[in-house]
Amino acid sequence: MSTRLPGVWPSVGLLVFLLTAHAQTSSLLRAAGFLDGMRAKSGDQPKLLIVVAHPDDEYMFAATTYRLARELHWVADQVVITDGESGYRYASLAEAIYGKKLSGEREGHANLSAIRKEELLRAAKILGIRKHYFLDQKDLGFSVSPADASVENWDQPKILKFLSNLLVRERYDIVLTLLPTSETHGHHRAATILALNAVAALEENERPLVFGAEADPPHGGTQRFSGLPSVPMTSTVADQPVIRFDRNTSFGFHNALSYQIVVNWVIAEHKSQGLFQTDTGKDEFERLWLFKVSGKNAASRADELRRDLLANTGH
Repeated sequence: MSTRLPGVWPSVGLLVFLLTAHAQTSSLLRAAGFLDGMRAKSGDQPKLLIVVAHPDDEYMFAATTYRLARELHWVADQVVITDGESGYRYASLAEAIYGKKLSGEREGHANLSAIRKEELLRAAKILGIRKHYFLDQKDLGFSVSPADASVENWDQPKILKFLSNLLVRERYDIVLTLLPTSETHGHHRAATILALNAVAALEENERPLVFGAEADPPHGGTQRFSGLPSVPMTSTVADQPVIRFDRNTSFGFHNALSYQIVVNWVIAEHKSQGLFQTDTGKDEFERLWLFKVSGKNAASRADELRRDLLANTGH
């Protein structure tokens, strides 16, 4: 079964499916007794889940992930929905590295899936990500306008079920996704909406904080975002980000180091994405909007997270 989500506008079929799945999943979780008690036991490491559409999307919050996983000792896991095989258009530079033809459509679809998975694993090792869940949906949604990229080939009920089960099993404290603006890639938007619906199926006191992220230069990117009018689930608690992490924060000997170095390491691992390499040092800030679907006491928990993230980093 596959439900279509073209562009910004979710189909009637998807809305019906998500509402039905929300009710059914909530009922099942209550029956199984998963929703009793506190989110995490005292002394447990806090947990982060990343939900993205493609290998390399972790770039949007690479510094935040590194700060949490490597420096604050959070557990970090990642779900990647597609196999990334449509990323062949700027892959010619990497052909000599991998010894394979990558920049043609046929060769890209044949060879890129395994390569991009390897690249992601190397980048994730830098960031300190523990587990990776590859859902291997075909990356067939290229469009001249990325915002119009289709996900009609995705098995969305399967993805939603996987995310719901994972959230119940691992009891994450926060979920990082990409900000689902009307201009962003259609796959990014769909991945975020699926994650939000999986979270919404949980009881309020069991829900993690869910953020939509965007990496931007000092005076660029989205200025305000309060949600997509057509998708109420994407509503945010404020139209401005609640967390703003500066990748150029300096530290180390003579303050010569910064989180931008870590971000550049991540970019360099994705060698098959040649145009992506031009983003090295480009975006200064990681900005996180908090979704209303987030759990109980979301505002105070987000404030606590912000203090932890920014403590002793020069902010």
